[in-house]
Amino acid sequence: MPLDFRNTNSLWCSVLAETLRRCGVTHAVVSPGSRSTPLVFAFANHPEIEAIPVLDERSAGFFALGLAKQTGRPVALACTSGTAAANFFPAIIEAQESGAPLLVITADRPPEMRECSSGQTIDQQKLYGAHVNWHHELATPEATLERLRYLRQTAAFACERTTMPERGPVHLNAPFRDPLHPAEDGIAEKLRGHITADFFAHVGNGGQSPSWLASRVTLSAAVRGVIIAGPGADGFDEVAAQTGWPILADALSKMRHGSAGAGIVRVSAYDAILRNETLARRLAPEFVLCVGGWPTSKVLRAWLEKHQPEILMIAPSTRNRDALHGRTRSLMGASTELAFTAGQHPQSDAYRAAWQNAEAAARAALDKNLAAIAGPGLSEPCATWLLAQNLPARTPVFVANSMPVRDVECFWPATDLAFQFFFNRGANGIDGTLSTALGIAHARADNLPAVLLTGDLSLLHDTNGFLVAKHLRGSLTIVLINNNGGGIFEHLPVAKFDPPFEDYFATPQNIDFARLCATYGVEHTLVQDWAQFAKLVSALPASGVRVLEIRTDRKRDTARRKELLSVFCSADFHPA
Repeated sequence: MPLDFRNTNSLWCSVLAETLRRCGVTHAVVSPGSRSTPLVFAFANHPEIEAIPVLDERSAGFFALGLAKQTGRPVALACTSGTAAANFFPAIIEAQESGAPLLVITADRPPEMRECSSGQTIDQQKLYGAHVNWHHELATPEATLERLRYLRQTAAFACERTTMPERGPVHLNAPFRDPLHPAEDGIAEKLRGHITADFFAHVGNGGQSPSWLASRVTLSAAVRGVIIAGPGADGFDEVAAQTGWPILADALSKMRHGSAGAGIVRVSAYDAILRNETLARRLAPEFVLCVGGWPTSKVLRAWLEKHQPEILMIAPSTRNRDALHGRTRSLMGASTELAFTAGQHPQSDAYRAAWQNAEAAARAALDKNLAAIAGPGLSEPCATWLLAQNLPARTPVFVANSMPVRDVECFWPATDLAFQFFFNRGANGIDGTLSTALGIAHARADNLPAVLLTGDLSLLHDTNGFLVAKHLRGSLTIVLINNNGGGIFEHLPVAKFDPPFEDYFATPQNIDFARLCATYGVEHTLVQDWAQFAKLVSALPASGVRVLEIRTDRKRDTARRKELLSVFCSADFHPA
């Protein structure tokens, strides 16, 4: 395997070249220049890639275009920084218009050498505009396994985007720091034993159709597998029944809120379970089927990154959905038929039982501890927990970002009440929360009253949404967690630095929400205790907008969350 461990840049580019070869690239057209030196060495030294030097970048672009048309395979096209990249543009436009798979890699100066009159430097970000299928700037090279996994996954994805959803060019902008030539630095050499053939085992398909064009995928019940149901995921109960794999269901997935079939293990407390090192190690999977994208839980993501299982990600689009950069294949859900090996397997049965026991123990511990703190006062985790217990079946629930969505993931149990969850988890911002919820509540065909669970800052960010309330044909109950600031920042290391934490991160606004609601003519109720809250949410009004304000202590609730979840980190927590 032609990997070059002489220095960071040479290792980075040789991993890139090997990944592209495994994805079907057999030709690389390169033009001379200094900044692209590591790319040139990697392509020239790869025994299975024909590297062809072409002096003029305009000619190089069209030569590569011809190769791509003739072979039907992605062709790499590389150059140095500056106007060299601009000379590729006519060929890139033609590649887009005629549907030819070009993978364009433009070397660039690192960020600190831009915008300061450094020689041979122009703005290469999205240089080709709408004339490429996809654009991405690669990270500046680092000799770490984490960054090389990112490079491997991103390069494979870029190669596939040259043919899906249609053939065309893709642009990778590649910054490099000195030294550009392969002078030994001793850093990359430390990874020699860690990057073996297994590192690339899941990559590529020998230049055949991209993996997400596969029409049939066979899943084996003989491996330790889990199904991770991310936001919006639905309809994979049959897979769980056929394989015996447990479903780790995000609260934003329909698979946490519907009836589970006989023998299906549904896990809602995975964030708590995986905080226990012994259990996390014991429950590590060999295979992960991810549908609907990754859940919010950082604990879950860290667990997968640590154990590096094989991953099959079924997504509704051709966008790159694997933020973990794992051993991942991506498939278009609409064009995929899943098949199964026959029968169950003793290992799979024991694995499923281990998850079932862990879920039962974790759920019991969470319920017991939440019940204990639900008596003395109002708190954010209890608000989410009690909302799940008291809302009418099938209630549409919009969950705001930041702490509400995380509390829902941790504390909302699996039910068969068919709650309908909605969310803005595309960019994960807090803007537009109220207006989006009003849109969901408006003129619903099922006439079901809707609920918004939000924090104070998310609501304040969109108070003009209340102007839409007069047009609402339907009902929206806003459960407002008012902790006077951004509670999510209390869980970050920056919380230890005050000042400036309180003023610049928590940003308390000290708003009287009763007066704010009165300004817009919206009903407001200040919740006094949990009995009142349960009564208010168990019977939702048929029309109008109302706000149920729950005032909490931000710092106290941060400590309470940590205390609730610290139970699972203890060696004393072990399911039967």
